[in-house]
Amino acid sequence: MRKPRCKELKSRPRSWTYYVHRATFKFESTDEDKRKKLCEGIFKVLVKDVPTTCQVSCLEVLRILSRDKKILVPVTTKENMQILLRLAKLTESDDSLEKVSEFPVIVESLKCLCNIVFNSQMAQQLSLELNLAAKLCNLLRKCKDRKFINDIKCFDLRLLFLLSLLHTDIRSQLRYELQGLPLLTQILESAFSIKWTDEYESAIDHNGPPLSPQETDCAIEALKALFNVTVDSWKVHKESDSHQFRVMAAVLRHCLLIVGPTEDKTEELHSNAVNLLSNVPVSCLDVLICPLTHEETAQEATTLDELPSDKTAEKETVLKNNTMVYNGMNMEAIQVLLNFMEKRIDKGSSYREGLTPVLSLLTECSRAHRNIRKFLKDQVLPPLRDVTNRPEVGSTVRNKLVRLMTHVDLGVKQIAAEFLFVLCKERVDSLLKYTGYGNAAGLLAARGLLAGGRGDNWYSEDEDTDTEEYKNAKPKEELLKPMGLKPDGTITPLEEALNQYSVIEETSSDTD
Repeated sequence: MRKPRCKELKSRPRSWTYYVHRATFKFESTDEDKRKKLCEGIFKVLVKDVPTTCQVSCLEVLRILSRDKKILVPVTTKENMQILLRLAKLTESDDSLEKVSEFPVIVESLKCLCNIVFNSQMAQQLSLELNLAAKLCNLLRKCKDRKFINDIKCFDLRLLFLLSLLHTDIRSQLRYELQGLPLLTQILESAFSIKWTDEYESAIDHNGPPLSPQETDCAIEALKALFNVTVDSWKVHKESDSHQFRVMAAVLRHCLLIVGPTEDKTEELHSNAVNLLSNVPVSCLDVLICPLTHEETAQEATTLDELPSDKTAEKETVLKNNTMVYNGMNMEAIQVLLNFMEKRIDKGSSYREGLTPVLSLLTECSRAHRNIRKFLKDQVLPPLRDVTNRPEVGSTVRNKLVRLMTHVDLGVKQIAAEFLFVLCKERVDSLLKYTGYGNAAGLLAARGLLAGGRGDNWYSEDEDTDTEEYKNAKPKEELLKPMGLKPDGTITPLEEALNQYSVIEETSSDTD
């Protein structure tokens, strides 16, 4: 790899080295010394007053070289870090971002810093000494309302994410000293161009254009950084923080209701939103649903009146103008989460990383918020009409979740069972009705509820929703009972087997 000369670069938008090695991530060990000298030479050029095109080309080459951990030790010094900070506008000066010609230099410097901080422990320590997190927040404040510098915001946020990932102390600094929660939330608002119609409600244009690739990438980086900043917030938070968490949750609701430039980008965006929602105190998640406006309420009443009289059980949930309405509340965001969960189930792999976060989120929402639980119960466990097939057989959401209750991954099957149990208001008889005894046995054994009963949480009483089909089939369920082994080795109902063992123990005790 030869060192590019600055006079050659003036006539080229990209350096020769960049085009040859831009996709290089593995390097030959025989050229290690040459790469170290090239890095040192690049910093000697960057410290001088050279043309912008030369700076950009040098930084592009440095970005490629910084992928190699082995060569970073001699070049990762405080002086060299300060050179990159100056080029990235990460200094104490109050310079505004007005010179568009400097933007490529800023972006390439931030990219280099991302690689160097990620690959060098020395750079990570220097980041603390140079108070890099505070400088990054200051740069974000300069550009948070600017629409045409998304690349600067994106790599600023990526570096902030890396720092908060590698240093737990920086998470605390961002959370409290640097006011990272409101700052990053505002960055998301800007990326989504949110217009507020109420304190925690934004206007959603379902017919609007999708987010641009740059806006989507910027939002994803902000979501990842916010996740690190709030990672323990669901356990410990001040009451005074509730407003800020509700604002963030409202922004995340907006995020769930918009789409990115591609289906994959939309899924990545929503996945990061789900992860961040898991950090929000559950009491603040009530903003995921919102009351209908007067106009929407009138339209809903008309829609309900149009339903046949024999469909009274379905009258509470209606789909109107792409809006899922339940009991006078807008449930769009919850429906998106439910669809996201089902899509992750259908993928059939990476359940622990991809599925458990959204299942956990829906479980906690259902446990804490009655309207969310009742809506999800309608969608996931509607009145039981198919009483001929086993609960795990079929293509409904219920069938898919019941199949997960016997999954080989303990964490996956536990959270799937817990979700269904909460939807059943933690009543054993209701859970058995929808899942069958064999599928529910693991959860019931873990909770000490094999003999029946209900969990520790209190839920309001609902009306009986048994269908005629289920009422007719219910007596036949007595054919399916939990079984156990008697002392003589024969099979008998579990309760009878346990009683016989108790008698034997009492007799043995008396004999002693």
